Amino acid sequence: MSDRDGIFAGENPFVIARAWLAEATKTEVNDPNAIALSTVDADGMPNARMVLLKEIEAEAFVFYTNYESRKAVEMTQSGKAAFVLHWKSLARQIRVRGVVEKEDGPVADAYYASRSLKSRLGAWASEQSRPLESRTALMAKVAKVTLQHGSDPKRPPFWGGFRIIPLEIEFWADGPFRLHDRFRWSRNTHGQKWDITRLNP
Repeated sequence: MSDRDGIFAGENPFVIARAWLAEATKTEVNDPNAIALSTVDADGMPNARMVLLKEIEAEAFVFYTNYESRKAVEMTQSGKAAFVLHWKSLARQIRVRGVVEKEDGPVADAYYASRSLKSRLGAWASEQSRPLESRTALMAKVAKVTLQHGSDPKRPPFWGGFRIIPLEIEFWADGPFRLHDRFRWSRNTHGQKWDITRLNP
């Protein structure tokens, strides 16, 4: 693939993704790690929402959430997810599709412990995605869990990470006259060698 150079160069898509994210961190005004996460429910109806990507590992992308939230339930049921990282400041995006697994061990514990106290208590208080009577009721719940769990709350059993292991990663960069550059890395299963294809704009 002789023309895959410049920002697309390299033999490891995770290294390229980390480099693009690092560059975006310097130029994007808010949340350069925000991803549009897509899932489907039991009837195949899609859902999309913004969440924050917390780590690009050697072979996966990781974010954290309430395991009882709609997105978590849908990912657990289907075992699959997709997301887009888009940066207006760079005129680039990364699209990912793959399989998911939970991260509810020491890695999740360490990330939870690194969050602010208010965020840790908020994780205990919020019954994410479920109906809420009022803002006042939510703040009362925060006060209650603060009394229960104190200044060093442990990670809730219903809160943790998801690791998205990609079977497809597409790198996209804006081109003149809408002749964009697109390269798709794909494989049938985790551990296989990547097949790299240049796509039409």
